[in-house]
Amino acid sequence: MRLLLSISIVVIGWIGIPDVASADTASRAMTVSATFSSRTSLKVSADVLRFDVASGQTATASVAFSAGTRTQSGAQVVLSVEPLRGVEGPGGAGDVETSLSFSGHGEGTLGGLLRGTGPTVAGQWIGSGMRHGRLVFALQADASGTYIVPVRFVLSAP
Repeated sequence: MRLLLSISIVVIGWIGIPDVASADTASRAMTVSATFSSRTSLKVSADVLRFDVASGQTATASVAFSAGTRTQSGAQVVLSVEPLRGVEGPGGAGDVETSLSFSGHGEGTLGGLLRGTGPTVAGQWIGSGMRHGRLVFALQADASGTYIVPVRFVLSAP
């Protein structure tokens, strides 16, 4: 199929060439530009963090992720995490005294504190590619029991 297409292009090109004296030449400069939109793909192992806190202990929850991007060369890619509401404590109690932090494991992942006021950057990369990693969340609370935090992960590229 490729051979037939190549032969057709050569024949059409040859038929369409006017006779030009060998001294006559022509040249033109042409600028071609293309714009491609960025594409992202994000898979996470959980979107709800569950912590079982024992008295005086820090509880952890882990979320694995796969983040794929196709973007402009040199463009920054950002993974962010945001609590969708406050930490829900034992028995469904809201507004409990807690501290929620995370650490990143894998290329470009970061650590930090989660606050209920918006997204926190959890990873940064440059350019296209597939990244895999894990975020380990640590919850410190005064009271024993089960704590729940629904979260949203967002992968963005310009």
